[in-house]
Amino acid sequence: MNRRFFLQKSGMLVASPLALSYLASCQSNNNSSQNSEGPSALLGDFGIQLWTVKEEMAKDPKGTLKALASYGYKQIESFQGAEGIFWGMTPADFKSFTSDLGLQVISSHTDPEFALKPEKLDAFKKLVEEAQMVGLSHVINPYLGFLKTLDDFKKATEQFNVLGEIAQKAGLKYGYHNHHYSFMKIENEYPQDIMMKGTDADKVDFEMDLYWVIAAQQDPTEWMAKYPGRFKLLHLKDMYKSDKIEEIKKTEDINPAFPLNASCLLGTGQLDFPKLIQAGKTHGADRFIMEQERFDGTTLLQAAEKNAQYLKALTA
Repeated sequence: MNRRFFLQKSGMLVASPLALSYLASCQSNNNSSQNSEGPSALLGDFGIQLWTVKEEMAKDPKGTLKALASYGYKQIESFQGAEGIFWGMTPADFKSFTSDLGLQVISSHTDPEFALKPEKLDAFKKLVEEAQMVGLSHVINPYLGFLKTLDDFKKATEQFNVLGEIAQKAGLKYGYHNHHYSFMKIENEYPQDIMMKGTDADKVDFEMDLYWVIAAQQDPTEWMAKYPGRFKLLHLKDMYKSDKIEEIKKTEDINPAFPLNASCLLGTGQLDFPKLIQAGKTHGADRFIMEQERFDGTTLLQAAEKNAQYLKALTA
């Protein structure tokens, strides 16, 4: 399942001056925190979401995985593409190949319609069985931006619990990965609250995409503190500084389904990763996964290597 297909199904808010002001306020904190001694030695093994290198994976999955391992990634998070979450390999072959490279397959983004169409339960059960064989800890819903009402989110939340129970029986957990829309109120309520309050913590975890929380003008650390132990996975994705965002707004067509196309190399943008990683660990996160979706002046693999270098500096 192509995640961008689902991104194109919803209308999303263009970044406002208020959002840009909020983002700019993070910059000074970012500069001071990354130069401090304390937070640097806080990151252990780190992973990469294969969406970052999706075109390379489509051309040469084995060669791409070898490259990622050589850069220092120890964990990978897959996604459900045309060749499935194991990229045309059997679960056994995928596990053997990645294990030989020193890679642990920790999770995968999967078909969002599992949470919307009960008739897809058999397909979900099969996917969970295969994920168990490979050793995944999570199967994750990557997008629900096409939902428009609180009732829509409540119905999806009920299905999260059904899917979570199936995953739990196999030793996994179901999860949900946010974009900005779940942190924007509908009828004075956040869809993110609906999903978190309505799910069984023993069966359903959440993956916080830091970039999209900030794009929604929310503070990720406040949400982590509000729901300790629920955000088990963090997506580490940086965002250009405000001047570059203004340039993008003025010179590029804005896709209403993907309004803040400002992803950049880790450590070159506005997010304070030492602070955010520390907050994540304090509140129960134990998976830290790099993702990048825009590539200016670099290739996908070059960016993946540079991002690994940045994360290695946080493990020293």
